[in-house]
Amino acid sequence: MSVSTTLIFCWLGLAVLSVTSVQLGNAGATLLMAGAVLLAALGKAWLIADGFMELRHAPHMWRWLMLGWPLAMAAGVLLTLLV
Repeated sequence: MSVSTTLIFCWLGLAVLSVTSVQLGNAGATLLMAGAVLLAALGKAWLIADGFMELRHAPHMWRWLMLGWPLAMAAGVLLTLLV
């Protein structure tokens, strides 16, 4: 796949995930909905790191650092909602 095609699919994925997270946020304030919004945010972070920053081919340490930070933030938000 060419670089421009990959970027177009990344933009489309980000748009779909953004609309999905807004719709889930408007659906209600339950723990399940918050978890779904966080999953959409993690999907967006993955698309940004692998698609736009092109860390697919980077050393594993950098890739896991860039993907681990949003995961840690999502876990922190989820823990504060549980407590």
